[in-house]
Amino acid sequence: MTQTVENILGRSDGARATARLGLGSGCGVVIWENHHGRVRYERPGNHTFSLYLNDGTGTRRLDAGGVAGWPGAVCVMPAGHRSDWEITTPFRFVHLYLSDTRLRGSFSAIHDCDARRLMLADETFTDMPRVAEPLAALARAAVADDTLQADAAVTTLIGRLPGRPVRISGGLAPHILRRVEEYIEAHLSEPISLDDLSGLADMSGFHFHRMFRRVRGCPPHDWVTRRRVERARMHLRAGMPIAEVAAACGFSSQSHLTRVVRARRGVTPGQVRRACRPD
Repeated sequence: MTQTVENILGRSDGARATARLGLGSGCGVVIWENHHGRVRYERPGNHTFSLYLNDGTGTRRLDAGGVAGWPGAVCVMPAGHRSDWEITTPFRFVHLYLSDTRLRGSFSAIHDCDARRLMLADETFTDMPRVAEPLAALARAAVADDTLQADAAVTTLIGRLPGRPVRISGGLAPHILRRVEEYIEAHLSEPISLDDLSGLADMSGFHFHRMFRRVRGCPPHDWVTRRRVERARMHLRAGMPIAEVAAACGFSSQSHLTRVVRARRGVTPGQVRRACRPD
């Protein structure tokens, strides 16, 4: 099993999770309390964003010169990083966990850019209000068990992450990517195969799969499912019956739609609809 910050911290003697909220598809929020111990992360398989909610002055990152935390401090721990921490006094903090596919795919979709432009640096005890604000909202959502509020906060956080003006080679030419994505949008109610998409790019399925993943940060089938779920959420918010939404978005049945939306977003279609109705 791939090591993550969450499961490493969960085995720590001093750490205790006080609230946990799964957001589907490689994304989750946990509020932790810790009061003592030593924690070392060795190349975890997910990205972790952290906000110190209470105290933290007794927490030091040993491999960064022993710098200590403080309430409101933000840490960013990219997947594959290494870090060594010592905790000597009680504190409370929130973690947002994101798989690389979820983070880069969402970044590419929100910013409509190549996923390789995402800049995610290792940050320790930084004053980052634009990141701290959605992390605080995630903490409130975890306590309230409000998945929809948490989902909105994750979207806000990813939307505030900076891109970088890097020279990019490989991938798909913009006009080919546009042709492929226009096809996907026009055929969401129908089956879409890898051969359909690779044919539009005049590539083999294998080559197209690799090039698309470079650009969008996720495989083609993941992107198609992402677009189906977003289209479904739009229809649900507009009040369309769930069975009709399933048919309009390419799901084989209402139960299929429910399974996919829950797996991708941590909520059911009914919850999405109810959240948009006035009390």
